[in-house]
Amino acid sequence: MSLWLAALLGLVEGLTEYLPVSSTGHLILVSYFCGSQGEAAKSFDIVIQLGAILAVVIHYRALLAERIGGLVKGRRDAWQLLLALAVAFAPVAVVGIVLRKFIKEHLFGPIPVAAALIVGGLVMIGVERVRAKRQVKGDDGWEQVTVKRALVVGIGQCFSLWPGASRSMCTIVAGQLSGLSTSTAAEFSFLLALPTLGAATLYELYKARGELFTSIGGAELAVGMGVSFLVAWAVIAGFLRYLKRGGLDVFGYYRIAVALVVLWVLR
Repeated sequence: MSLWLAALLGLVEGLTEYLPVSSTGHLILVSYFCGSQGEAAKSFDIVIQLGAILAVVIHYRALLAERIGGLVKGRRDAWQLLLALAVAFAPVAVVGIVLRKFIKEHLFGPIPVAAALIVGGLVMIGVERVRAKRQVKGDDGWEQVTVKRALVVGIGQCFSLWPGASRSMCTIVAGQLSGLSTSTAAEFSFLLALPTLGAATLYELYKARGELFTSIGGAELAVGMGVSFLVAWAVIAGFLRYLKRGGLDVFGYYRIAVALVVLWVLR
């Protein structure tokens, strides 16, 4: 893998990780059309998520520091958020370990990704229309993220294991369906990325460490992670500002358009 391709994949990861359009799906498509395939390339797409994870830590550094301090002091709100994150993370941790090999063998391809993009796009458009028709706003604020709602988000996150579905889309929509506002569902989705992406990335880094450093290289990994960090940091702030006034349907149409282009190219 060349440095320019590593930078391009880092850019794609940073742009799409926290938008409901599927970073894994976009990385698979870009890698496919750039001729970067094989087990090492698939692992690279997962490992460079470390940059996007760091972006969440930096963006929410004040909140994280405040809640960690609250844990030490035994504050209820801090423990509630920690428990909510644990409950939301548990389902995908179990399902991900069980299905890891199947997913990499059968779903890391342009056709499965295109199908997931279309299905996810239709789901987002449908949910947004129903919420608009019923004038549903949802509950806003961290205190609204209860354990019950976190479990709904966690179950929704399991569907994101299908590349192209999008972890952000699955968790934000699940949060909306649980009764959260779109912005609160998105912020909880971002924080949930810390245990979810962190565990997946470290596990993949351990399992594929030999292939990564022999077939890809340390410099390429560093470039991919660095670019994804910088871009993701900017995207998080911009996306949250957008959600204060806009909905998710525009991303649904984008997903469907990308999928149709891919299917047309591959026909």
